Amino acid sequence: MKDIVFCSNNCFVLYSAAVQAKNSENKESVPALPQSPMKERPPKAFHQYSNNISTLDVHCLPQLQEKVSPPSSPPIMFPPAFEAAKVEAKPDELKVTVKLKPRLKAIHSSLEDCRPPSKKWKGMKWKKWSIQIVIPKGSFKPPCEEEIDEFLQKLGTTLKPDPVPKDYRKCCFCHEEGDGLTDGPARLLNLDLDLWVHLNCALWSTEVYETQAGALINVELALRRGLQMKCMFCHKMGATSGCHRLRCTNIYHFTCAIKAQCMFFKDKTMLCPMHKPKGTHEQELSYFAVFRRVYVQRDEVRQIASIVQRGERDHTFRVGSLIFHTVGQLLPQQMQAFHSSKALFPVGYEASRLYWSMRYANRRCRYLCSIEEKDGLPLFVIKVVEQGHEDLVLTDPTPK
Repeated sequence: MKDIVFCSNNCFVLYSAAVQAKNSENKESVPALPQSPMKERPPKAFHQYSNNISTLDVHCLPQLQEKVSPPSSPPIMFPPAFEAAKVEAKPDELKVTVKLKPRLKAIHSSLEDCRPPSKKWKGMKWKKWSIQIVIPKGSFKPPCEEEIDEFLQKLGTTLKPDPVPKDYRKCCFCHEEGDGLTDGPARLLNLDLDLWVHLNCALWSTEVYETQAGALINVELALRRGLQMKCMFCHKMGATSGCHRLRCTNIYHFTCAIKAQCMFFKDKTMLCPMHKPKGTHEQELSYFAVFRRVYVQRDEVRQIASIVQRGERDHTFRVGSLIFHTVGQLLPQQMQAFHSSKALFPVGYEASRLYWSMRYANRRCRYLCSIEEKDGLPLFVIKVVEQGHEDLVLTDPTPK
């Protein structure tokens, strides 16, 4: 037997006759498989392997027989879809009947067939509405809002809400009615009974200053001075915003100062057009909206006293839920019996208050309180006015 030499990565392997004999013994130990009817394959060839292994032992795998597939079963025949399929069963089997409905096929011959059928009541109970818009040639001027309003009023087809009542409150400084612009005079603040001032008109007055809580001080003092000062722009009385330049006598209303292009600064000072610097300034204020809480500081006790001293009045005086109707009066002979160490009991006093009901929980009703005279002594009367019940009158010689 000849020796066979393989070369793999500079490694030489020598197969001798003894090695081949050993391989032949291993082959004889493997049981022989039945020969397949296939054609004889060519003799096995030696294969070369590129591995860094000094000794390689190549074995031949046994050949397996190919399994013969069973004959194919005949195809199952189904009845057509439009015929009823019936399965005949043997006496011992269950009989099943399946009915298949034919599928409808929509065939459209033309576009007219795709359209829905016409309405039955067309022309009798309903009609198709169509509109045509004709645009004239040439320049077309669209109508303004006033013309549209007049046209709609003539047609009488629109519903308009009731007009908002006009605000007749007038500012004591600038004499303009109603609330002003947010970036202008701003809202109206109450100074006294039927006395109103714009927020910025009072805030930009020379004497007025604002506390940390938002109270405006010396508003009444500025109002007294403004009654004698004339505006340089509109030549009307009530001007309180003066130029901050020394020895300058120019004074304006707040709204007139904006129209005259005066310069306002962040430290609440103002310069008239004659003394303002040219160009822009770092501390210049260009926005006057005030969104914080601001009110006029006033003496409420003196204000209440002035209201009470007035005879007939057309205003309602309310403190919380208590409404005063009449204050009443005391005659000299009644002074001894109609007072106590803490209060006076004037005859004719009348007030009403909304308070919790005596009959229902979580419901309020009206209590009408008054003071009358009986046998030279005060008589306190409370009338309970509640909806759905008769008025209940309670009397007692003491206010408790």
